[in-house]
Amino acid sequence: MIGATGWLHEATIRADLRRARLDAGDPARLEDVLAKARTLAGLAPAEAALLCAADDPESRARIHAAAGEVKQAVYGRRLVLFTPLYVSNLCANDCAYCAFRAGNHGIVRRALDADEIRAETAALVDEGHRRILLVAGEAYPREGFDYVLNAIDAVYSVTREKGAVRRVNVNVAPLETEDFRRLRDRRIGTYQIFQETYDRSVYAHVHRRGRKRDFDWRLAAMDRAMTAGVDDVGVGVLFGLADWRFEVLALLQHARHLEAAFGVGPHTVSVPRLEPATGSDLASHPPHAVSDDDFKTLVAVLRLAVPWTGIIMSTRETARIRRETFALGVSQISAGSRTSPGGYTSGDAEPQFSLGDHRPLDEVVRDVASLGYIPSFCTGCYRLGRTGADFMDLARPGLIREHCDPNGLTSFLEYLQDHASSETRSVGEARIAAELAAMDPERRRRAASMLDRVRAGRRDVYC
Repeated sequence: MIGATGWLHEATIRADLRRARLDAGDPARLEDVLAKARTLAGLAPAEAALLCAADDPESRARIHAAAGEVKQAVYGRRLVLFTPLYVSNLCANDCAYCAFRAGNHGIVRRALDADEIRAETAALVDEGHRRILLVAGEAYPREGFDYVLNAIDAVYSVTREKGAVRRVNVNVAPLETEDFRRLRDRRIGTYQIFQETYDRSVYAHVHRRGRKRDFDWRLAAMDRAMTAGVDDVGVGVLFGLADWRFEVLALLQHARHLEAAFGVGPHTVSVPRLEPATGSDLASHPPHAVSDDDFKTLVAVLRLAVPWTGIIMSTRETARIRRETFALGVSQISAGSRTSPGGYTSGDAEPQFSLGDHRPLDEVVRDVASLGYIPSFCTGCYRLGRTGADFMDLARPGLIREHCDPNGLTSFLEYLQDHASSETRSVGEARIAAELAAMDPERRRRAASMLDRVRAGRRDVYC
């Protein structure tokens, strides 16, 4: 039932986890689940529970290997790059883990005006970014939600000598259906909001004040967004607040609900871990801290359970952890991030949380390419209407790679020619040549033709 939240069955999740612990020592049962996952059919929460329960090194190695196979089959060697643009840190909520919480009086509050947003955007475009995630605190200046709409307009209004932002994804407070329609009409890409935790008791404990205290209002946000015609939505969990195994199964229940109600599940799943934040003791001492090994396994389980869904890894994580999760299912990463309003120009506001990866975009691009991946800045699907169910209709039979592979290469070459250092350009050109050599003849011909257009001076080449 659209808008209802009865689909979240905590008792079922806990029962699945209990059964999984009993079956965890059965290698045949584990292999059956992995065999199903390799068919790209996805997994039911109970099947994912079995993978979550596996904690011996051999079983986890098998899970990780299967996730790598699925990641390669669906996404190939592409990694989509983006960066967040924080436009405000005003907030009416009091979330125990967040530096922006209303009760944290030790930080300077800012809401960027249109000129400041344009300056931030210009800085990002000049660095090479073409896809951004606009983030606002969960309270707005005097103009209310129009502030967000005007901020999106300000981003899209910026054109620099070497390009512009081509797609704005949005992470703002849950909205009424009518405001979601207004957001949709601003040509956004994905609407993203995290439940933070699907455990109701934990949720009540850490969300002390504000509209965000309403668990069900937040849980039904994606229903309202998709009812309003927002095709692509992104869900996520702030891992460390509750047991990660419970959270993974709850995420899968959410994905299955959206699939049943709207014919398509979430476009992306984000997997942030709790990191230190100014004014928050809880953020520095996660009640259910997730080890690196557990973290890599939960990424792998999500890749096997929802093979067609993008998995986003932020700069909360260190460069090492980010590298190790690329092969386990991650398909999108942020790079060169700042998590405060004005962070790319003035840099004088407190960040929302601590970062683990402080490298600039050029260094991240070079690293990704040297590891054998293609850094992609493509936004073609959004602009050609390949979103929601239309995207999944191409993704499930594997046809989306006919577009994504060449588009990833052309957007990468554009970055190399317009923004990269000489060292990164050298690594990137070699990576493009190797990728072309590995393609079948028809796809290689198409991709080479598109790349020739970029080398001749054309920009924004996509199919």
